[in-house]
Amino acid sequence: ANGYYYSRWAKCIWSSHDLSDMVFIDNYIFNKDVYIQFNSTVGEYVGYTAHGVYNAQLWNNNTGQMQGERAEVESFCKHNAEIDQSTITDKS
Repeated sequence: ANGYYYSRWAKCIWSSHDLSDMVFIDNYIFNKDVYIQFNSTVGEYVGYTAHGVYNAQLWNNNTGQMQGERAEVESFCKHNAEIDQSTITDKS
């Protein structure tokens, strides 16, 4: 395809059943390169390009946006992980 490629990938990473080590990562991708990322372990956006650094500074100063991203570990990750784990244990 000729043109530009933009995507946003959010993922949850964990390795234990108690979900205490869960990490939420929200990637913003342009032309297959991550240009800005939120990592719940870091607790803020990190920019990887000039445009990403600029947006990270703006977004990190937006308290509403930051509260929303930080809440994703509980509302998105842990909620879905509990469903996935119960589905797996019910089948064994």
